[in-house]
Amino acid sequence: MELKLTRPICFFDLETTGTNVAKDRIVEIAILKVFPNGNKESKTWLVNPEMTIPDEVIAIHGISNEKVANEPTFKELSKEIYKMIKDADLGGFNSDRFDIPLLAEELLRVGIDFDMKNTVSVDVQTIFHKMEKRTLEAAYKFYCDKDLTDAHSAAADTNATYEVLLSQLDRYPELENNIKKLSEFSRRKQSVDFAGFIAMDEDGEEIFSFGKHKGKKVHDVLEKEPGYFGWMLNADFPLYTKKILTQIKLSKLNTKLG
Repeated sequence: MELKLTRPICFFDLETTGTNVAKDRIVEIAILKVFPNGNKESKTWLVNPEMTIPDEVIAIHGISNEKVANEPTFKELSKEIYKMIKDADLGGFNSDRFDIPLLAEELLRVGIDFDMKNTVSVDVQTIFHKMEKRTLEAAYKFYCDKDLTDAHSAAADTNATYEVLLSQLDRYPELENNIKKLSEFSRRKQSVDFAGFIAMDEDGEEIFSFGKHKGKKVHDVLEKEPGYFGWMLNADFPLYTKKILTQIKLSKLNTKLG
């Protein structure tokens, strides 16, 4: 089984300093770019996160502070990374909830205006959980009959994720070999931002999905309580969430001026 592609797709995996999308940083990134003609390009970078990697995190992925001390920062690598992914769709394992949001934060932080408007994503973990309810190691064993001996190495996890997706397509004839269809199937919920603070209602309008305004239309809240916009911009929300919130506010303003 080969993926039917109309444009490239980049499978990628991150090892990080932790799991807080707004605060933690990348220490390793691996990208496997698959082209419509079947060609592949892969790259792995160690990254100096410019912050201390906690011991409990080092115990998971094995990347110590000493190992990345002399590696380039994400800012120094950002243009090369963005060049590799900017024309492609994205794929990963738990990527919709973690890897894509954190990568977006890193790119926005260094001034690269990362956006998913013209990009779809395939979360292989979601397909796996909907079909079999397991972990990546179990998925690799179940679908590919191989042991993931180097788990939590970004390169090993990335290649395993790609192989698992191909095996999923072989195993489940009801899965359409089409990236947009796979993206729709692997999407957990219809969020406007990556972190899920802003969702879409049945009418296709943005609503808040948290806090005191949960379920309310974003436009209505910003109009009735203007200070809420400023509070969110100054609070500890991901940069991408703030970007989407600003776009919604500006679109309402432009509608009024028009």
